[in-house]
Amino acid sequence: MKAVILAGGFGSRLQEETVLRPKPMVEIGGKPILWHIMNIYSAYDVNEFIVALGYKGEVIKEYFLNFYAFNNDISLNLANGNRMVYDGNQPPWRLHLVDTGLSTMTGGRLKRLERWLGGDETFMLTYGDGVADVDVDALLRFHQSHGKLATVTIVRPPARFGGVSLETDRVLRFSEKPQTGEGWINGGFFVLDRGVLDYIEGDETIWERDPLERLAEDGELMAYQHTGFWQPMDTLRERQLLDEAWRSGEAPWKVWK
Repeated sequence: MKAVILAGGFGSRLQEETVLRPKPMVEIGGKPILWHIMNIYSAYDVNEFIVALGYKGEVIKEYFLNFYAFNNDISLNLANGNRMVYDGNQPPWRLHLVDTGLSTMTGGRLKRLERWLGGDETFMLTYGDGVADVDVDALLRFHQSHGKLATVTIVRPPARFGGVSLETDRVLRFSEKPQTGEGWINGGFFVLDRGVLDYIEGDETIWERDPLERLAEDGELMAYQHTGFWQPMDTLRERQLLDEAWRSGEAPWKVWK
């Protein structure tokens, strides 16, 4: 099972942190939020990731190219350039860091990953700026049980996010970022079948608009209701709240050991 992580946006609402690095590399407790997201999936044995890069993607590449040096003790011999990395942190991750364009929209980024997704397999998709204590195993079982093309994890929080209208678990209507609204919203953590790519036209396609709206109209979008913790990191205040939770030892999204 592969997990796609959208990590190419400009992070314009978090400019205090994203002038020099992309938002997925903004740190919570000294680790990039991308690291936290990957650990959530890895806790459920999802260890292969396709990271859709864009804005300052080279920062993400540099981090993972030097992952062991950044996360373990090292010895350097400056006389001859030799180095020794003392193994300690060895997550079983396989990463594909894919440049999907500087200004490509979310749907376009997913479309550009088509050749990385393999055959007719199911895959996961989420955003590189939000964490949750989602039960990924239960989410996958739910997706497999209904036989539709797409599952979106829905949550209950701020009205500024996209609203979802439900009939039992089937999504009747998907509305991205209404001016006002209550109830369930798009929380990311999608499970998708490869057929969803047919709903994406190209680089200018915003995943949360036409593709999800048409999937809902066609009866191919189902909703997994997550009532636990969910928090995006769109503002400096939200980053500080997540950082404080992590440093206090009370981070609900830490579902790994």
